[in-house]
Amino acid sequence: MKGMSAQSVERPDGGGQIVLAATPLGNLADATDRLKQLLATADIVAAEDTRRAHHLAQGLGVKITGRVVSHHEHNERESTQDLLEAARSGDLVVVVTDAGMPLVSDPGYRVVSAAAEAGVPVTCAPGASAVTTALALSGLPTDRFAFEGFLPRKDGERARLLGELAREARTLVFFESPRRLASSLEALREAFGADRRACVARELTKLYEEVRRGSLEELCSWAGEGEVRGEIVIVTEGHTAAPDTDVTGQVQDVEVLVASGTRLKDAVATVAAARGANKKELYNAVVAGRKNG
Repeated sequence: MKGMSAQSVERPDGGGQIVLAATPLGNLADATDRLKQLLATADIVAAEDTRRAHHLAQGLGVKITGRVVSHHEHNERESTQDLLEAARSGDLVVVVTDAGMPLVSDPGYRVVSAAAEAGVPVTCAPGASAVTTALALSGLPTDRFAFEGFLPRKDGERARLLGELAREARTLVFFESPRRLASSLEALREAFGADRRACVARELTKLYEEVRRGSLEELCSWAGEGEVRGEIVIVTEGHTAAPDTDVTGQVQDVEVLVASGTRLKDAVATVAAARGANKKELYNAVVAGRKNG
């Protein structure tokens, strides 16, 4: 199809390739064999923090034989071109961040975008992600969710964003620093309501992992009790519309559809879905209404 492209996940004809490699969130036992092999065989390891990359390799018992170069948010534009040139020349370039999956609130987007545009092979060695780990532990719906990254630091910008998200039906996932956790939870309570269910997960997979679940009101009280440390993920329940109890209005809507030529069964299904009603109960109400004239 025009405008689409495909690529192999292997080095094409012995050529270079860029690999986005997920790293453990904290527990080194979560490192994949593929990550270890990539660190050991890469010509270039592009790291958000080169010291952490060396510490990771040491902890995994792996010796990095290639070059370790810096690739972070402040030099991503410039280093991207260097990485592309290296891959073009046949190098295996592995991109890692401090923890978790590259690109998820971490550097990497420019590399993938530029590589795709330039026709440089790029693939992924998947692994740990704080987003999906916190979501799985939250106890909140996981069938539909949205990741919103870090909340804005300025109060006004944060309030505007949360105002826009207040009626979002999907479960929402945010990253936050421990210093701003209390104020962000208060902003979430203000925008979403005190009763909205939420979860705060910190230090995921690490020794002092903690998962707190409750209403935003309860989590605000907990966060205000003392200093919370570690890397933080906040998960909030999506907006749930209040049940529509206007049975008379529902029946009228059904009859309007029927009058326009829609079958009764289909009309009931349409109105029930739109107004959050029970189909069987609505059908019975329509039949009862007709009997009563």
